Amino acid sequence: MASSMAAATAVASSSYLSPSSVSAERPTTGGRVFFPGASVSSRSLRLPRAGARSPATRKPRSKGIVAALADPLKVMISGAPASGKGTQCELIKAKYGVVHISAGDLLRAEIAAGTENGKQAKEFMEKGQLVPDEIVVNMVKDRLLQPDAQENGWLLDGYPRSYSQAMALETLNIRPDIFLLLEVPDELLVERVVGRRLDPETGKIYHLKYSPPESEEIAARLTQRFDDTEEKVKLRLETYYNNVGSLLSTYDDVIVKVKGDVTVDEVFAEIDKLLDSSLAKKAEKVASA
Repeated sequence: MASSMAAATAVASSSYLSPSSVSAERPTTGGRVFFPGASVSSRSLRLPRAGARSPATRKPRSKGIVAALADPLKVMISGAPASGKGTQCELIKAKYGVVHISAGDLLRAEIAAGTENGKQAKEFMEKGQLVPDEIVVNMVKDRLLQPDAQENGWLLDGYPRSYSQAMALETLNIRPDIFLLLEVPDELLVERVVGRRLDPETGKIYHLKYSPPESEEIAARLTQRFDDTEEKVKLRLETYYNNVGSLLSTYDDVIVKVKGDVTVDEVFAEIDKLLDSSLAKKAEKVASA
């Protein structure tokens, strides 16, 4: 019951972020779901494909040495609902040791801690209003300036969501080395979301097709989120595309699209190459300075 209440709280608080939060499927570990890829066609944002990895000009260094020589890695990642963004965030964090920062998680933590930002956010939430951008931006800024993020680098998950939020971060000189955009065809996204179910007793997330419940007893008590319907997910996708489109002009020099309708390992292999290349470039700048 405690875990189901926690899951409900997470959904509720993230819905107060403006614009609408983006959800993503996650691993089965910890009550999350992995989805296989699918070869279906849909819209595709016109973004530059990542360039080939630069050949090494010096003796290869370990990632630990590269990270120590260069500035810490700074990454932003975005993806539509059920694009697998959460899964990739966990893999990136485990491989590169960056601090994973989610605006929704920050909002819940600030409210729980009773900080000034949290108190202000709670006032808006209690009135059923969206939390203003400036409050969330302050939360993100404060978190990014903490020692662990400064020393180890950061992974900003699903934020910014709009042009105004992006410009607020730019004003604060908060800019990523790379902006990863996961692309998955709409048909597959809808299938992933519509089939998603929650066990209210354990908080574990299932999928009727890809990760079915272990028994009929569990299946009988599964519930579906009110917005996990085809109609609502299509509206969420439309909002997502509008918001992502507004970010392109801000991050056009660092944004890279990653094919997300393949296996989890294949998606991460591509992301791993991109991040490793970014680290190498940062190390080269330090070495040549």
